[in-house]
Amino acid sequence: MSSDTKGIILRIASTLFFTITMLFIKFLAGEIPTGQIVFFRSAFALLPLVLLLMMTKEFPAGLRTARPMGHVTRCLLGCIAMFTSFAALKYLPIAHSTLIGYLAPIISVLLARALLKEQVTPVRIVGIGLGFSGMLVLILPDLTAIHPDHGYLVGVALGLVTAILTAGARIQVRRLTATENPAAIAFYFALTCTLAGLLTLPLGWVMPDGRQLMLLVGCGVAGGIAQIMMTLSYKLGEVSKLATFEYLSLAFAVVADFLFFAIVPEPNFYLSSALVVGATLIVAFRDRSHARRQKADANAPV
Repeated sequence: MSSDTKGIILRIASTLFFTITMLFIKFLAGEIPTGQIVFFRSAFALLPLVLLLMMTKEFPAGLRTARPMGHVTRCLLGCIAMFTSFAALKYLPIAHSTLIGYLAPIISVLLARALLKEQVTPVRIVGIGLGFSGMLVLILPDLTAIHPDHGYLVGVALGLVTAILTAGARIQVRRLTATENPAAIAFYFALTCTLAGLLTLPLGWVMPDGRQLMLLVGCGVAGGIAQIMMTLSYKLGEVSKLATFEYLSLAFAVVADFLFFAIVPEPNFYLSSALVVGATLIVAFRDRSHARRQKADANAPV
C-alpha cells in the first residue's frame, strides 16, 4: 500500500471520527454545560496527543517552543471557537454546523490579506462571493419567514463567529508551523481548552449519569484520535490529494442527522452546500494551480 493511499485512508477515518465527536457533543448539548463539555473534550484528547508524541519520540522534547506568545494567540482564538461551536450544536443540525464551518477557509483568505498581506486574486474573490452566497441561501428561509426560528438563527450566528475565530486560528497555525512541531501546537491547544473548561466549574457543572459520562469521555477520545489520524495523514500523503476528502464530513453529518435525529435536509441546504463546497474547492485548487504556475515561471531558465 502506497503512502498516498495510507494517507487517504487516515484522512477519511479522521473525518469520520470528527463527525462522531460532533455527534456525541450534539447528544450532550442542552444536558451538560458547554464549559464542562469543553473540559472533557480537551482533557481526554490530551491522552492520544501525548501518545502520538511518544510514538514519534518527541515527548517531552517536542513540546519545546521558541514562540510561546504565538501559541497563546492560537490557543485563545481556538478555545473561544470551541466554546461557540459546541454552543451552536444546541441549536443546529450537525450538517448545518459542518457547512457553516466550511466558511473558515474562505474567511482565512480575507484575514490573510489583512494580516499577512497576501494577494487576493480574482479566483479568491469569486470563491468568497460563492461562499457567502451559499450562506445566504442556507439562512434565507428563516430570515424571511413570518415566524422565524430564533433558536436556529442564534445557532447560525454562533457558527459564523466560530468560522471567523477558526479562520484566525488557522492563520496563526500557519505562522507557527514554520518553526513549531504540529503535535505540540495541538497539545498546547488541548491543554488550554482543558484549563478554560475547568474554570467554568464554579458556573455550575452537573453530575453526569452513566450515559452522559460515556459521551463526555467518548467525545474527547474520538476527537484526540481524529487529530492523530489527521496529523499522520498529512505526513503520509500530499495535502492537495487529501483536501477533497475533508468534504466527506458533510456527507457523514447528513447521515448522522438522519439516523439519530430523523433530520432530512431541506432543498435549500443542497444548493447552499454546492455553493459553499464549490467556493472552497475553487479557492483551494485554482489558487494552488496559480501558485504552481508562478513558481514554475520563477524557476524557468532565462
